[in-house]
Amino acid sequence: MTPSRHDAGCIDYEPHEMEGQPGTFIIYERWISREALEAHLHAPRMQELVPQLLELMEGSIEAGIRLLRPFRPA
Repeated sequence: MTPSRHDAGCIDYEPHEMEGQPGTFIIYERWISREALEAHLHAPRMQELVPQLLELMEGSIEAGIRLLRPFRPA
């Protein structure tokens, strides 16, 4: 987690384990731009990590990514 927190454009990178579902994790990430996120996802260390993650999870990493935008009602 620490190297990702230091990637250029990282605002927030916090792992969470779901309450009542041991072993189920969500990582809440905030990036200054989509380009910064893409650079993070294509970093050499991530290319090494992805095959390991896929062995531990159901589905693909891409299927688990949800892009959010701030909601600030007037």
